[in-house]
Amino acid sequence: MNWNRIEGNWKQLSGSALQQWGRLTHDRLSVLAGQRDSLRGRIQERHGLSQDAAKQQDAELKRRIRAFNRAS
Repeated sequence: MNWNRIEGNWKQLSGSALQQWGRLTHDRLSVLAGQRDSLRGRIQERHGLSQDAAKQQDAELKRRIRAFNRAS
């Protein structure tokens, strides 16, 4: 197992913890931030990417979704 996959697993765990904290405190922004962190962690862990590469893929996905929503 390479280090990027370990970092991805950790990012998923910390994202899940942030989501739970947001639910406990009724803080929707914390829940969303935790979901984003979990997504980046999953991308990083499954594809063995660096944290920066996972962030770039996340940003590209957001850009495509916004473009799709504008076109609809």
